[in-house]
Amino acid sequence: MNEAQITEKVIALVTPYVKNREALANVTKDTTFLGDLGINSARLVDIVLAFEDEFGIEVSDDAADSIATVGDAVTLIAKLTA
Repeated sequence: MNEAQITEKVIALVTPYVKNREALANVTKDTTFLGDLGINSARLVDIVLAFEDEFGIEVSDDAADSIATVGDAVTLIAKLTA
């Protein structure tokens, strides 16, 4: 799975939690989950669990704490699925 496909799935998985729909329409790898998209930190835990289910990976607590942007998530998922 390439980064574009991973990015597409990441965006699909976070969409139900996004409060800022305008930012969602203009997502880049630098878009932050908490600041730009308005997702609260408790929901971010749910999103990481969704990533684990969707991609068949296990994300450590340290790795989960490092996910701040869409690009962070895509890079981590690409690494764990390689």
